[in-house]
Amino acid sequence: MSDEPIAPIPFHEAFRTWLRVALLSFGGPAGQIAVMHRILVEEKQWIGETRFLHALNYCMLLPGPEAHELAIYIGWLLHRIRGGLVAGILFVLPGLIVLTALSVVYVEFGRFGVVQGVFFGLKSAVLAVVLEAVLRVGRRALKTRGLVGIAAAAFAGIFVFGVPFPLIILAAALTGYVGSIARLKSFVPASKDSIDSKSDRSLPRHVRPSIRRLLITAVAGALIWLAPVFALLSLAGPANVFTSIALFNSKMAVVTFGGAYAVLAYMAQQAVQHYHWLRPGEMLVGLGFAETTPGPLISVVQFVGFMAAFRQAGTLPPVIAAILGGGLAMWSTFVPPFIWIFAGGPYIEALTGKRALNAALSGITAAVVGVILNLAIWFGLHTLFRQMQLSHLWRLTLELPVVSSVNLPALLIALAAAVAMLRFKMGMIPVLGASCVAGAIWYAVSGAS
Repeated sequence: MSDEPIAPIPFHEAFRTWLRVALLSFGGPAGQIAVMHRILVEEKQWIGETRFLHALNYCMLLPGPEAHELAIYIGWLLHRIRGGLVAGILFVLPGLIVLTALSVVYVEFGRFGVVQGVFFGLKSAVLAVVLEAVLRVGRRALKTRGLVGIAAAAFAGIFVFGVPFPLIILAAALTGYVGSIARLKSFVPASKDSIDSKSDRSLPRHVRPSIRRLLITAVAGALIWLAPVFALLSLAGPANVFTSIALFNSKMAVVTFGGAYAVLAYMAQQAVQHYHWLRPGEMLVGLGFAETTPGPLISVVQFVGFMAAFRQAGTLPPVIAAILGGGLAMWSTFVPPFIWIFAGGPYIEALTGKRALNAALSGITAAVVGVILNLAIWFGLHTLFRQMQLSHLWRLTLELPVVSSVNLPALLIALAAAVAMLRFKMGMIPVLGASCVAGAIWYAVSGAS
């Protein structure tokens, strides 16, 4: 078996192509995967349909942003580790630059009326984006009554009882797995397309399993990933904001099964309610930034880290501290996928097609629907209403809105965005752009501040 790439592709041409993929990667994982398929499979023909789908199956099994992992995997398949590094880094680099610039604009100029109006319209419209995600994922995932039950239980667990997100994902996977073992029809996922046997026989040598390579890659990768965490713990202590950013995002990196929207609910509530790094409305601004810039949606972690360090800058200039905090959040989140692919990718192949494993993944995807619904409701309550109150129901304490405090302009923009996306199937970028204009006009006309 030759060690050469699957196709004799010049590395400089691959570099330019991955940069093009990165600049066009808008619209969340579905849009990003579609861009890669169009360029790499249909246009360049660097990788076949079967191998592309096989790679995507690998990435759906892993924690982290699946589109980012797919880019790493294909780059690695074509040009070994250097190809994976180039593909993965370029996939997030344009968004990193643009999101940093938008974050600086937000903290430096966000107090001006028109700028406030733009962000006001953005965060109001993002509610419609999240709602659309609930419906899109729900239609795809909830194929049986058992999966609907998992989604409902996940929503109740996180919204009513405050069950931790990782525990919900674990319980959903276990429920799907046990249901499959018990041969319950409500938990048996639809069969997947088989992988062409030619794809298995033509895999290059650097993709074949190797215990030695696995250990070397895993140890080296873990040291690179966690070096900032250990350095901050020893030099600044666990209470330091930079240490907290590194620890929080490193923990998220290993539990982000189910896509970006699933982990956003956990991240938003932790960042707002536990760490008090930013306010609910600001979380929506960050999500809007991530939605409208190229790269993975989970890049919103950069805005969260940016705001956390900006408000706890210590002796550093606030903007410098904020840029460092955002970069640290991105490092802790996006380095682990390289480890998952380089070290574990060859071994994931052995799991593909397993019936019980597919059922466990179906359970996780169903739980994601409930978690995203919680995210939409949580954002809606804190964006559309100016006041919240605690309500005691039996032994539970729920946070409910004060109806008289509804923010009518925000409600109207959110409803218009929802109608545009759900009824008229308008694209996300035009809808968010129009909502920003509407918010700016409202602030200019009303003199709101």
